[in-house]
Amino acid sequence: MAADLEPRILRTLIADDEPLAVERMQIICAGIPALAVIGTASDGAAALRLIDALTPDLVLLDMTMPELDGLGVARRLGGKVDAPAIVFVTAHDSFAVEAFDLDAVDYVLKPVTAERLERAIGRALARRGAGSPREVSDWIAEFWVPHRSELLRIAADDVTRIDAERDYVRLHLADSQGGMGSQGGTRSYLLLQTIAGLEARLDPARFIRIHRSVIVRRDRITGLRHDGLGVWSVELAGEEPVRIGRTYLARVKALAGR
Repeated sequence: MAADLEPRILRTLIADDEPLAVERMQIICAGIPALAVIGTASDGAAALRLIDALTPDLVLLDMTMPELDGLGVARRLGGKVDAPAIVFVTAHDSFAVEAFDLDAVDYVLKPVTAERLERAIGRALARRGAGSPREVSDWIAEFWVPHRSELLRIAADDVTRIDAERDYVRLHLADSQGGMGSQGGTRSYLLLQTIAGLEARLDPARFIRIHRSVIVRRDRITGLRHDGLGVWSVELAGEEPVRIGRTYLARVKALAGR
């Protein structure tokens, strides 16, 4: 009984090739009661050896290490039943796209602050408390998007529409209460990713491309409208109609059995 009341401590490994970054992370970790740093690694190969030897609960994993980088380490750990939770730590938000397929707890931008790391640790503890890893899917379940000095984690189910903007996509989220960044009852965030690349990773049972520059969530479609001369539009809940591209018209009509 008493054991159940003991605070959960995450045995933590720090992997970063910059000595000053390791030192800074150790100082921050020392102020977080839920963490106990059990080792440090200066490259990906050393990180894997220490993970095998020390079996940490959590790895604070730098993205840009020599030879084997953080993504490579995470991929090698992906098949392990007892793999530690991973929090990616990096100075570059561009790695968030590559991290989509890896079941990381969080993605923290440098310079790391104690407050931001504590939020990541809270997520790691919540994952540990759940007792089992999330179900692995072939489709994207979440996005990390840059916002101010950090990256926000957004569930794919919260995205209602995706618009292409050159080499970026804009993710629109429903936001009935408005709030910062909202326009017309929605919030939106830019993500460095082409719409074609993103379409291939979205669940086709949840999302459908209706135009070369627009993807919408299927359950937001309330109807189809014929505008004349072979032009059709999709009517969306709470939004203006969006024209359907000719290339995608047959696919969209199939939703209505036409």
